Amino acid sequence: MAKQSQKNIEQSQDIKLAATTRIWGFTVGILAICVPLAAVTRSGPIIPLAAIGGAAIGTVAVWRSDGKKSQTKYLQQQQVEILEQRIANLETIVSRDDLELRMKLLQPEVSDTYDNPSSVSTTPKQPKRKA
Repeated sequence: MAKQSQKNIEQSQDIKLAATTRIWGFTVGILAICVPLAAVTRSGPIIPLAAIGGAAIGTVAVWRSDGKKSQTKYLQQQQVEILEQRIANLETIVSRDDLELRMKLLQPEVSDTYDNPSSVSTTPKQPKRKA
């Protein structure tokens, strides 16, 4: 169980790292285009700062949200395993109780037949007629 948890954490870290690399890769491309345009259009540092701010917010969002999702998946898998164990236990209890109930129901029929042999007859009984 601990190995699976460690594997999930490593996988989550790889996804986060890949997303962060992609975000900042695009941001560098945007900055490469923005800086020369900012000088020509005299817009100042507004566009480059917006690009850096957007990348920072995107990175924070990736690192915060991904941890919650992977933890939720792990908890759901753990809950599924617990529910499967509980169902297996209930099936065992029900089948045992069902067998005991059948044995109790069959036991009086068998004991009545063996206790009172005179009641066992090979000829069919006919209803009594009223005179």
